[in-house]
Amino acid sequence: MGYINLNNMAFHTYNGVFGEEKKLGQRLEIDAKLGYPIEQKVRHDDLSETVSYADVYETIRQFVTTNSFDLIETVANRLLDEILTTYPALTSVHLKVRKYAVPIAGIFDNVEIEVERQR
Repeated sequence: MGYINLNNMAFHTYNGVFGEEKKLGQRLEIDAKLGYPIEQKVRHDDLSETVSYADVYETIRQFVTTNSFDLIETVANRLLDEILTTYPALTSVHLKVRKYAVPIAGIFDNVEIEVERQR
């Protein structure tokens, strides 16, 4: 099984439980690992034989910049649904959604949610 990976996509979004998060927004980073049988399907150096990662990027960008949820778990689950619905040729989708501006008194890089679904 082959994979198409889009790593460290960064978007300014308005997700979060607290009012300030929804008002000021914050950066989310997303990694997407898309299962696609590249070895069997891509034979002629033709974009029509694969899933365009440019299109997937645009789908992700559009989704996360136009929707607002309290939880990044919801962002991850709904985005997973959106990608699988939009790109039926994919055999699986694995997402990581990272949030850096977290209202926790502690020292850490980020909070990350990871979800995966296979057909």
